[in-house]
Amino acid sequence: MKEAMFYTPGRGDRVHCHLCAHHCVIDPGGRGKCRVRENRFGVLYSLVYNKAVAVSVDPIEKKPLYHFLPGSRAFSIATMGCNFVCRFCQNCAISQPEETIYGTDMPADEVVDQALRQGCQAITYTYTEPTIYFEYAYDIAILARRAGLANVFVSNGFIAEEPLRVIAPFLNAANIDLKSCNDDFYRKVVGGRLRPVQDAIRSYHAHGIFLEITTLLLPGENDSDEELRSIAAFIVSVNPLIPWHVSRFYPRHQMQDTPVTPAATLERAVRIGREEGLAFVYAGNLPATDLESTFCPHCRHRLIHREGYAIKAMDLDGNRCPACATEIPLVLGLPPG
Repeated sequence: MKEAMFYTPGRGDRVHCHLCAHHCVIDPGGRGKCRVRENRFGVLYSLVYNKAVAVSVDPIEKKPLYHFLPGSRAFSIATMGCNFVCRFCQNCAISQPEETIYGTDMPADEVVDQALRQGCQAITYTYTEPTIYFEYAYDIAILARRAGLANVFVSNGFIAEEPLRVIAPFLNAANIDLKSCNDDFYRKVVGGRLRPVQDAIRSYHAHGIFLEITTLLLPGENDSDEELRSIAAFIVSVNPLIPWHVSRFYPRHQMQDTPVTPAATLERAVRIGREEGLAFVYAGNLPATDLESTFCPHCRHRLIHREGYAIKAMDLDGNRCPACATEIPLVLGLPPG
């Protein structure tokens, strides 16, 4: 255990957690909505510090990040817990624990050493929600930066402003799930609220963190033309150059009866995103198409040819299209230090 950051004591040994937008008030002996931050006699503790429950080396494209260090390897790590309760969660066994918290002891310096030994260029905090293991991620991120590694959050965006401000100097990139632009969807399907996620997306961007957005398309839930236009329009309002990934749903958790997202829905979402003004829209989990490749938004020259998570070819002049010299928002390497 480690004493948590971002909380204040209250009356009767209650504590008020300020880590995420839930702002939980936790009674003695209780836990927050994330299930992994516990009040013990008026002191809030993280129950998952140094407890890695999932560790893997992935292509950075799997996060998905298509414009940040394309073709590189990412050391991916997670602990148990999440501040959402998504009915469609594919990692619910570790993201929504009942009582028992488990994981393999892996201190921050060991995480960084393993990432370096396995030839990774980045550490990605993923699979569950990195916000809720903030103390662990923060300590890793500091060491990773010193070692020349990038830090990447794959997040639901429900973080509060102060924690984001604290970790922002060490975060290079993030992929944030914008699950809907309907607050009712957030409240009923994922157990959150829309506005804090939108605020966090704006804040990530304002802090200079390289940003990509993902929306998992659930048939009959968030895939109407109106909904897709709302999501795309919001992203455009932040920056039309932010890549948007529309991803295919497969039945999971409490939504086993919901069908797989039709290919036509993903293709329609890509078209709508472009119509709304987004320069880069990608369809995930849709093989045998060019909707995972990167094209110049000006002349449509193919810049990065992808098949699944694999890059088959890159045709770039630095950060520019070799055919028309349009500048492309890509991070191809990290600055020293």
